[in-house]
Amino acid sequence: MEVTLNWKNKMAFQGAADSGFQQTMDSDESVGGENSAARPMEFIALGLAGCTAMDVISILQKKKQVISDFQVKVHVERANEHPKVFTNAVIEYLVTGKNVSEESVLRAIQLSADKYCPAQAMLSKAFPIKLIYTIFDKNSVQTHAGEYIQK
Repeated sequence: MEVTLNWKNKMAFQGAADSGFQQTMDSDESVGGENSAARPMEFIALGLAGCTAMDVISILQKKKQVISDFQVKVHVERANEHPKVFTNAVIEYLVTGKNVSEESVLRAIQLSADKYCPAQAMLSKAFPIKLIYTIFDKNSVQTHAGEYIQK
């Protein structure tokens, strides 16, 4: 993978990777930016969320689960001192559908965590990541909730 990042002004940069899609990043005004775009660390958290979300929804679809809504939230804590790295994270999977199997959700999360998601595999070596899920029926009533414990 190749990434090119070009300085625009102040703390704003625009870049692209192999896919060619342009992304802009900036910083807060307190550190010289204009607060005009996402921060670099936000892109890392978004990458983690996107990587596992694509795995899980793909696996659930292959398992013929009827999903009407799917959301992944990544809650990240950061160190107080520079370089302010991520210190731990919780990935929360919110799955809504008709008769969604808890076993299928757990298996999809497991496969993403243990086999398919390179972002999660890489970042879990740097800080602990907790994986939790909630399943709702089509009327938004919670049917199952739990945690997948990585081995």
